[in-house]
Order: sequence, then structure tokens, then C-alpha cells
Amino acid sequence: MRAVVVGGGLAGITAAIALAQAGAEVTLLEAKPRLGGATMSFTRDGLAIDTGQHVFLRCCTAYRGLLDRLGMAAHAPLQPRFDITVVSPEKRARMRRRRAPAPFHMLPALLGYPFLSFSERSRISRAALAFKRLKEADPKTDEIRLGDWLAAHGQDDRTRRVLWDLFSISSLNIPGDDASLALAAVVVKTGLLGDAGAADIGVPALSLGELHGAAAARLLDKLGASVRLSTKVAAIGPNGAGGFLIRLADDAENGEVLAADVVVLAVPHEQAARLIPAGALPQESVDGWAGLGAAPIVNLHVRYDRKVMDVPFAAAVDSPVQWVFDRTRISGMHARGDDGQYLAVSLSAADPYVNMSVAELREMFVPALADLFPEARVATVTEFFVTRERRATFRQVPGTARLRPKSATALPGLALAGSWTDTGWPDTMEGAVRSGLNAVIALHDQLEGATSPAATPSGAPANEAANEAAAAPRASDVAAPNGPRGPQGPIERPRGPQGHNASSSASGTKAENSGFVPVRGAGSGASAVLEADPVFEVNAVVEEEAVSEVNVTDEDEREVRS
Repeated sequence: MRAVVVGGGLAGITAAIALAQAGAEVTLLEAKPRLGGATMSFTRDGLAIDTGQHVFLRCCTAYRGLLDRLGMAAHAPLQPRFDITVVSPEKRARMRRRRAPAPFHMLPALLGYPFLSFSERSRISRAALAFKRLKEADPKTDEIRLGDWLAAHGQDDRTRRVLWDLFSISSLNIPGDDASLALAAVVVKTGLLGDAGAADIGVPALSLGELHGAAAARLLDKLGASVRLSTKVAAIGPNGAGGFLIRLADDAENGEVLAADVVVLAVPHEQAARLIPAGALPQESVDGWAGLGAAPIVNLHVRYDRKVMDVPFAAAVDSPVQWVFDRTRISGMHARGDDGQYLAVSLSAADPYVNMSVAELREMFVPALADLFPEARVATVTEFFVTRERRATFRQVPGTARLRPKSATALPGLALAGSWTDTGWPDTMEGAVRSGLNAVIALHDQLEGATSPAATPSGAPANEAANEAAAAPRASDVAAPNGPRGPQGPIERPRGPQGHNASSSASGTKAENSGFVPVRGAGSGASAVLEADPVFEVNAVVEEEAVSEVNVTDEDEREVRS
């Protein structure tokens, strides 16, 4: 069976690996010059730079399973237990879970949280208990603003800013009060109120380019898949015989055409709307994807001549800084004998900052960092540059759940993937991996049904062309006990972390499960900091005290100012 995956981000990588493991002849097409999508790196002044900081949680079972399959789990270690330093210009605190069963594991940290008064702390449990009763899959829950709901459950403005925003803004990339209650409930219920170890944080010890893109390229090559980089797709359509034709954008009229039995379309929703064949979904559904919108993330990269921060990462309150990470070792600074420190500041929900100049950002954030870390007051900033992504995630506001499509389409053999699809999770790395696996599950279910005499195609074709495509036999589909057979055997329905078939009915999570398949509802897609958009290699001459910018565009071009 010939499978083409369009898009080489985490969703596409995941789908391609799963299909190749099932015996399909896989071709992965990526428009950019490397794999990894939004999780990528470039080099600058000899250092490895990630465009954005990415972390994950212990409950991110699908993403952890992908790391296992890539052979990279050892390079993304997890904390022994949830442990965050929270800093402000006036004080600092440590939020650390206790060795107690959930939900009591976080109780001491919350009751002793010094940024809230006693009365404010005492009301946290009211909202926490209400979160546990929420039904996040209920469409009505997705119509409610998080801020309105928290206020109705005793959380005043101060509590929302210095506690709930710590987790909601970085996980959902939207101002805390404006977020969808349904998606916030996924974060809180699974990450903070789930298993005691669910929120333990994992921080990559390698650059993202090595952790994801390079590792995926090696594995796909080992599995016999073909990876074609710098390859754009112009159009996808049914071939009239049950398969698909993928026209590449080599030439607007006469580009190369690939034939495939199955296709996974794993690109952002704007591109998916342009490429999805007519009849795959009702046009009003496709048009509705525009309502998902886009939300920006800005990352500030600050190099000092000495060490100024004494923890691996910290969250900030009462400051424009949100999260700050020590990137010194990962970037290779110490390996080349540099005694300074490299900090990365991640700004989610970055609408106020995305259009600010580098000089303006420097003027605001260098003093803000000095307010948080006293050693920075006497240190010299040797370099300051910015990476910004205007379309980092979709806008995770109320009402977006109904706009997110399922993986399956009305054309058997065509599936959607991407963290913007209906995974039930926020737009994060975990959501992206789960979407890729959901696409393979959808293909299995569609094609298994297509080989059954009594079966009907998944979804109702929206027009005559879709009816013809759904009815046409596939020469490569031969009935088999476990589903349609590829060149080396059946495409089996992927299996979940506990060894059972993935389904939509599972709930809860086991802290140590990291199976390479999603069990819907089995963890949290919450990443402490969300994906930033890709740029490719940037080499700029940077003088001392230089101000530089890496400006990321939709076409993955870059502009460097020094």
C-alpha cells in the first residue's frame, strides 16, 4: 500500500512512522528543508538555538511514546516530581508536589503559595473541586470563558493572574480569562488534579532539531520510508479508482504527480483548507476552519557575561516575563569555553509583543529580568535577539471545539492530522502526536470498512465525486483478518499504552505509561510552553551589545537584523 503523508511536523512524523511500521510504502513530503515543523533549531554564532522553548508533562503519554520510538527518551528527562520556582520582583517561592496521592499531592504547595493572601488561598479548593466535576467533552463547556467561570467559583482577579494564569496562558496560548473552559479543564484535570505524577515536567536536554527532526529522519530511513524535503504540494485529488493523486508545486501546471492509496494531510489548518479535495468534508466545515484563527508566541534570547539565574527554569508573576529557561548547556556555550549564561524567555499569548521592535522588547525585558534575578543587575548583556511566530497555535477560545474536524473524512483513504484537529487536547506537542495516531486509526477503520461487503464508507460523501471515490475498489486493498493489507502485511489498528486498541472511551492516566498510541482522554496535552514557528539556519554576525531579530514568516523565510 502506497501512503503519502503531507507535512513533516510532529503529526506527520508520527503518522509516517506508524504507517511504515505497518508495512506501507511511505513517502513523507515536507515543504521546509528539515523535519520537525514548529519544533526546530538553527545555529547562530556557533550555538544551537531553538526557536521556542518546549517542555512536556509526564502525562503526555503519546509524545513520550514518540520519543521512545525515536530513541530519544533519555535526552528528554522528567523531573522526579513536579517542582517549579516562581519568582517576582519582591520574592520567590517553590511549588513542589508532595509524595502523597492525588489530589492531596499539590495541597501544601497551594496552601503555602506566598503570592496570595490566606483568604485567596483558602478559596482555591472551591475551583479545584468544581474542575473535577466539569465535563470537558460537553459542547456547552467549550462555550464558557475560563475567567468568567473562575470568577463564579470564588477566584478573584489576583488569584487568576498569579496562579491560574501560570498554567493556562502557557498551555493554551491565550490570555487566561479568554481561554476555552473545556480546554483549560483538560489541562487542570489531567495535569494538576490527575495522578500525582501527571504534572512532572520534562525538559529536552538536546536541541529540538536533534530531538525530533534529525531522529525522525534516521528512523524513517531505517523503516524504508522516503522523505522529500523542500517539497511543496499544490493539489490533492481522487484518481477515480479509489486512490489519490498528489501534484507537487514544481510547476503550477505541470508539476510532478505522485500516486497513493492513502493520504494523511498533516499541515496547519490554513494550508489544509486549500489542499483538501472537494467532497472530503462539507464545504461549510472547511470554511469554518478560518474561525480557528491564530495566536502568536514571542521568544526572547538573552546572553549574559556571567551566570544570573540559579535554577533550570522559572515562572514569573507581577512581571512581563512569563517563563524563563537556562539554555546555556543545550546551546553549547560552556562546551566552547564561554562562562556566560544564555536565557530564553517564552511569551505566550503574545499579541502585545509580536509587533514590538527588538529595541523596544530589550528596553522592557532586560530590566524586568534584572528585577527577578539580582545577579542580572550587575551582568552585561552580550546579545539579545528575538524569534517570533505570528501563527504559533490556533486561538483556543470558547466556541472552537465545534470547528475542529475529526481525522476521518468522507473519502476513504484520506485522513487529517495536526494539533488543530479534534483531539480533545490543546494545541501542543502532545496534541500533534495524538492527531497523527488518530489519522492512522481513521485510515484503518475506513479501509477495514471498505473491504467488508456490508460496510459503508466512514462519513457521508458530500458530492458525486466523493460518492464515486468511495465506491471505487482499491487494487492494493486485499481483505485480511486484521484489515487491509499493505506490501508486508495488515495495517493493524494501533494499540494503546495498556496493550488494548485505542478508543475514545478511556479515561485517567498512569504516570509511567508512554505507549506510542493515544488513548483519548488518557493524559494532558498541556505543555508548560507551547510551540513556536520554524525558521531555518540563521548565521548572523553579532557584535557585542548587538540587537538582532529572527523574524519568522508563513513561508519559513527569515530576516535577521543586527
